[in-house]
Amino acid sequence: MLWHPTHAVWAMAFRPFYLLAAGWGAVAVLLWGFGFRGTVSLPGVYWHAHEMIWGYAAAVVVGFLLTASASWTGQPPVRGKLLMALAAAWLTARTAALLPQGALWSGVAGTIFFALALYSLGKPVWHCRNRRNYFTVAALALFAATHTAFHAGLPPGSTMRAGLMTVAGFIGLMGSRVIPFFTARRLGGTQAAASWQNQAAMLLPLLAGLSLSLEQTLLARLTGTGFAAIAAWQLRRWWHKDVWREPLLWTLFAGYAMTAAGVALTAAAPHTGAGTHLIAVGGIGLLTLSMMTRTALGHTGRPLYPAPRPMPQAFILMTAAALLRVAATWLGGNAYLHTIRLSAALFACALLLYLSRYLTWLLRPRCDGKTG
Repeated sequence: MLWHPTHAVWAMAFRPFYLLAAGWGAVAVLLWGFGFRGTVSLPGVYWHAHEMIWGYAAAVVVGFLLTASASWTGQPPVRGKLLMALAAAWLTARTAALLPQGALWSGVAGTIFFALALYSLGKPVWHCRNRRNYFTVAALALFAATHTAFHAGLPPGSTMRAGLMTVAGFIGLMGSRVIPFFTARRLGGTQAAASWQNQAAMLLPLLAGLSLSLEQTLLARLTGTGFAAIAAWQLRRWWHKDVWREPLLWTLFAGYAMTAAGVALTAAAPHTGAGTHLIAVGGIGLLTLSMMTRTALGHTGRPLYPAPRPMPQAFILMTAAALLRVAATWLGGNAYLHTIRLSAALFACALLLYLSRYLTWLLRPRCDGKTG
């Protein structure tokens, strides 16, 4: 039965959290795009940002990290009752956020979710003295802190931006690890060696977000521009002429590039929406969809390439959603409204295509008979 801790869906964290992220991401963006304006306790953009940053993005981040940590540390994956508790806390937070006075309970449930996630990630990393990933645990703790700060009543604009920049930092760090690795594995050639730029790609978006919160505009611009410059250098180092032929690669390059551009633009002009949505839709939306597609293939025992149908089409829809959402920031009146709605519909369709392909795969045991 689905609710039994030995069911296949509770074998590894990517299974429930990729499903939950795809389903809730589609619902939440459609609600916002077609007229829902939050609740009494989470009005307007506060609800929208809260659910996309600490709801959708957090589910993918935690699902990915708790799955990857088993490979990093050689320890058993998070599964069974602990994984069920994580999913229950996340779902409770999402449900409470829809209630008129539910912000407090959403904050409590979300804090429990992040605490369990930190325990689940930190324990094996510390047990194995896996120093390479101490920084990853610290970054997840910072992400949790932005959620707590939002619910503790700190300036919501600053805490939302800090949460978004923290996810951009995760993209900087994980992109530096997986993009050159995946590219070399698929297209051949020598994998670009790790360098100090990998750590800088994590730190600079965080510093940009902190600088904006402290109203240090010059430092924010310097760190945001620095991240964009490093990202451009990294993408050039990793590039292979055949990247555009492989959807599971070009999406990573495009998402990383849009994240870097979004961080630089947000740092330079924090009150415009273009930078924010370059990160949120172009970076987070496209990269999470691509990573959910590839990692779920490997962990369910399926061939990594080519991307299964209809995922190449889903990637195009998500890319179009990003471009339209950014374009909408320069429009007004009905053109703005219609563009927002079209972007939301494309974003949701991309995630629903993912669900249509992966639902049964993620609910069933691995097709190669292995555990996980």
